[in-house]
Amino acid sequence: MKHGKKYVDSAKLIDKTKLYDPSEALETVVKTATAKFDETIELHVKLGVDSRHADQQVRGAIVLPNGTGKNVKVLAICKGEENEKAAKEAGADYVGAEDMTQKIQSENWMDFDVLITTPDCMGLVGRLGKILGPRGLMPNPKAGTVTPDIARAVKEAKAGKIEYRLDKTNIIHCPIGKASFGKDKLSENFDALMGAIVKAKPAAAKGQYIKSCAVTSTMGPSVRINPAKFTV
Repeated sequence: MKHGKKYVDSAKLIDKTKLYDPSEALETVVKTATAKFDETIELHVKLGVDSRHADQQVRGAIVLPNGTGKNVKVLAICKGEENEKAAKEAGADYVGAEDMTQKIQSENWMDFDVLITTPDCMGLVGRLGKILGPRGLMPNPKAGTVTPDIARAVKEAKAGKIEYRLDKTNIIHCPIGKASFGKDKLSENFDALMGAIVKAKPAAAKGQYIKSCAVTSTMGPSVRINPAKFTV
């Protein structure tokens, strides 16, 4: 695979044989984010679990201390004047019930980043599983996106709440901020997310839990972090 000049130059700043400390890795990844836009910094963690087994799932959500740097569009699906008013006041970009689910179904409308709903509307939202599921937008109680407290969930989503969960290869991929955050803010977000992942270790998981860990920018090379820092 051929890479551009900027990527090649950035890669020269990274020692591929080295496992970095988290702080040094984040400082390095910020230096390598040389695109003309504010690159997203992502964390990728491979876990020593088997996602095929229900008792080895790792999934949850956390509000990052410094947010993600992204303007999150929130769709709130709820019924009743009180809930609708609470969602709007909390900052939801779109609020509705049947009208919104119909819009998604008939128009394939997807102009939102997070969908939050109340338990009594899960019957409506459940019909959209085939549309929302593959995009990772299906609300889930574990992620706090199915809740009777719609206002709180909307506020958390707007503040930078992210969901972490295993993919089929037992890896978690999550944004932890923007390159413009700098090392310190990124470190705070990194520590919060890694702390949550470590805390979520399933009882059925055996052997080394954190197999590998790396950070990368949108257009830059990855920087590997020493997984021994996260022994559990």
